[in-house]
Amino acid sequence: MWSKPPLRILAPLSLLTAACPVVALPLVALVPPVAVQARTAEPQLRILLKEGSSLEIAASVAPLRIADVRGRELLQLKPGTGLRLSATATALRTESLTASSPQPPRTLPLSELWIEPLPTAGGAGGPSGSDVDGAFLLQSKPYRGRLRLLSRGSRLQAINVIGIESYLPSVVGSEMPASWPLEALRAQAVAARTYALQQRRPKDPFDLKATVASQVYKGVEAETSSTREAVASTRSQVLLHGNNLITAVFHSSSGGATENSGDLWRQQLPYLVSVPDFDDSSPVSHWQLRLEPEQLRKAFPETRGVNRIEVVSTTSSGRVRQARITGPSGSLLVSGADLRSRLGLRSTMVRFELLQPEIAALPVAPPPSPVAFSSPQGSDGNGSPVDSASGNPAGPRMIPVMPALPLQVPQPAILAIGRGFGHGVGMSQWGALGMARQGSSYDQILRHYYRGAELRPFPQ
Repeated sequence: MWSKPPLRILAPLSLLTAACPVVALPLVALVPPVAVQARTAEPQLRILLKEGSSLEIAASVAPLRIADVRGRELLQLKPGTGLRLSATATALRTESLTASSPQPPRTLPLSELWIEPLPTAGGAGGPSGSDVDGAFLLQSKPYRGRLRLLSRGSRLQAINVIGIESYLPSVVGSEMPASWPLEALRAQAVAARTYALQQRRPKDPFDLKATVASQVYKGVEAETSSTREAVASTRSQVLLHGNNLITAVFHSSSGGATENSGDLWRQQLPYLVSVPDFDDSSPVSHWQLRLEPEQLRKAFPETRGVNRIEVVSTTSSGRVRQARITGPSGSLLVSGADLRSRLGLRSTMVRFELLQPEIAALPVAPPPSPVAFSSPQGSDGNGSPVDSASGNPAGPRMIPVMPALPLQVPQPAILAIGRGFGHGVGMSQWGALGMARQGSSYDQILRHYYRGAELRPFPQ
């Protein structure tokens, strides 16, 4: 997962942000480890690529075969042609996307379809596909492997079924800049391979998503020669603790120290403990974010805005565990994860400063006093002055002044001052870069961030 500068957060959560891809793992609950078992062939993964009421499929350099769940061929797409598939309540309808060689509209079964490339004389369309074009196009993006379409009511799920070693070059290039040192890319390849294998769920329709909710996977467009080399040179290597695959989460940048898994999630895993980071070169090792009053009101409608954010407790690494929000209508206690989500913070390693509005510093004016003035005077005939207008005895009259409206002091803006990007658990991508630049090998990088884990081949 990466976002350009920062890397991501991953559980694989990454985000390289502004300039670099990020790693990102969504903040997901840790699950029990999956026992390692021998495999006779390259493990296959099922990646949810897209979901929607309609999807566009096209053939690249090889023809595509569209079949039903029983393997019966329904139609073929020639190279360079495509279809739009739309789900209705009872069926799938096709619409040609190729004006030069249009296909008549078709109605297909509303259940499950398989789309796979047919072998060609030049070799394209097999498991490896074409390095440039991929095996098929989904929403104009090339992917390898096969595509499974499932209907969920009036929505379609596009699931890429692909061998893990064909999947990983794109993940590495999506999660980490391909220009980084090879040892950092190798560390990312092993972490991503371990995470993907540990996340397989045979009873579910798919194992992983193509987003930071799992690991970022952009298809063929994210592959480069360096990411393919990183995967090939570490082929089948995974991280184990005992005989179990570890939960190899990763993130963009920790801000100086990674987090204990038990301080963020429900389970403290022995290999996910806080360690010093080497992410000083990260553009998000230190950051600031100004939070305006209107943004704070939207983030905390329960308190009708925010007058103060108080950090109540922190984890051992200094991340916010719990914070108290005080606003015009009361206070609210929130977790660090909830605080980060509501405010859009890069991490929970953060503190807050009030930016008081200038009007709050003005002196308070004293209450207004009545104003006295005299009316023109005459005489009552006995020498006593009278008011010429009313005929009443003359004297100063007190005219009350309407009190000023109370001064409305606006709510303050708040400055968030933080470090790092992501949940902070597991491997720091920017830290991996720092260690690689210092001469560390990929196995040294992995052993630093996943304490006690062993690097072994995953049985094929």
